[in-house]
Amino acid sequence: MRTANAFILAFTLLAGAALALGRNIPKDLSKVRGFDYTTAATNAHIGWVNYDAAQVERELDLAKRVNLNQARVFVTYGEYSKDKEALLKHLVDFVRACHQRDIGVMVVVTYTREMSEHEAARPLAKEYATDLVKTLSNEPGLEFWDVTNEPDWPKTPLQQVRKRIALAKYMAGVFHELDPNTPVTVGTAFIPAMEELADDVDVLSWHDYSTTRGEIRANIEKAKAFAAKVGKPIFNTEIGAVARANPYDVALEEFMNAGMGWYIWELMIVPQGWGRVQGVFYRDGTVRDPTIVAALLGFFRNRGPNILPSEADQEGWVTRVVTDGKKWLAQPNAPWEQGLYLAEEAANLLESGELIAMREPPTRQVDLMRKGRPNLPALRALLQKYIEILEPYEHKK
Repeated sequence: MRTANAFILAFTLLAGAALALGRNIPKDLSKVRGFDYTTAATNAHIGWVNYDAAQVERELDLAKRVNLNQARVFVTYGEYSKDKEALLKHLVDFVRACHQRDIGVMVVVTYTREMSEHEAARPLAKEYATDLVKTLSNEPGLEFWDVTNEPDWPKTPLQQVRKRIALAKYMAGVFHELDPNTPVTVGTAFIPAMEELADDVDVLSWHDYSTTRGEIRANIEKAKAFAAKVGKPIFNTEIGAVARANPYDVALEEFMNAGMGWYIWELMIVPQGWGRVQGVFYRDGTVRDPTIVAALLGFFRNRGPNILPSEADQEGWVTRVVTDGKKWLAQPNAPWEQGLYLAEEAANLLESGELIAMREPPTRQVDLMRKGRPNLPALRALLQKYIEILEPYEHKK
């Protein structure tokens, strides 16, 4: 009996190894520099049915400019059931546009709640997966299937978590059966679920929105140790969340230093939803926070003991702007253009000297005022505000 069991176990392991040999599983994922992607032209993931190819390609060019090489995109069953033909056609267009730019694609497959709640709905999920595989499996730009996103989130109720985990295991098997070449992963919210699903996937991945460098480092070490133990490649498929105290530059620096591949959430600043707190580029290619772009390129703010704070009044410009601004404010009929000029000088000093928060850039406020109708009370209030911020930085004689 023991001999028979040993034979079955050995056969199972050999069969699994043979299957894995047919897959294009990368040994090293440390060079992955990815991004989760929703086009800025929509709020509904990428908008596969109402697909704007020209806008998508402009956004992919932005990704290329900051040396990103992987895109992670969501496909929803809702869009699939709404217009299957359009979704599949546009998926191919997207994967090919990425491939032209040397950007690989990870497709994240999402399901209905019924599919996780009831096993009777699983044939629909398999049919859905079959169409995706038939459409994309031969595309050279396809890199990974993420067969379900964060089955371990939310953490409660536990019964629902177990059902989503069960669906993840089932769909991993479905994609393995349907596609003998493309690696399968599950982007879990936390490391324990990643560990639980390790036998079902080819590549390990989890998401990390930790709030301190110590937590990030500890999670990376734990994940790396587990990956080494099971002999599977690993990367992180979601980092960067301003509203969760997980700054892009901090997270990127830690993952780069650790030599682990990553995907930021997300490339574009969408009009609503996550766009209020996440994303790098606006639709027109401008950015909200240049430190994110710098971090993507491997440049980070000096937070060490040897920083050299700027001295905005080194040549007396702060003193002059404060003095001239007070003189302008004292005039009953102060000239509009002169006030704008002083406000712009003050705004430039505040921004370049890093003397003010940039949630609402001073130069933007001045520019909006310049483009609008003259409003002296508003200009006076703005210049007064800037003078009060600048005054502490004067070199007092």
